[in-house]
Amino acid sequence: MVAYTQQELVGVTELAKSLGGFLDKVVSHSVEKIAIVRHNKPEAVIVPIAEYERMKELAMLVEELEIASIIAARDPEGSKEGTFDFDTYHEQRMKRRGHVSA
Repeated sequence: MVAYTQQELVGVTELAKSLGGFLDKVVSHSVEKIAIVRHNKPEAVIVPIAEYERMKELAMLVEELEIASIIAARDPEGSKEGTFDFDTYHEQRMKRRGHVSA
């Protein structure tokens, strides 16, 4: 469970009245995140776009690693024709998505 400081919690009504100010806090990194509270329960989080994109990339990487693990379990010797290692697979995926490897 993620912990939130008092400064990072905002009620939905208060957010609606001052969205721009809360957005400025997140974008300027005054706060790491803003948790939107409804009925005394956090229901959503506002994060900077770069952080969101990083989270999506990590989630995709985890999924790719899970796929690679399944493939490795089915072909532990890597002997099936037309197969390649995870690094090659990942590099090809990144190129298709428009990312350039460093």
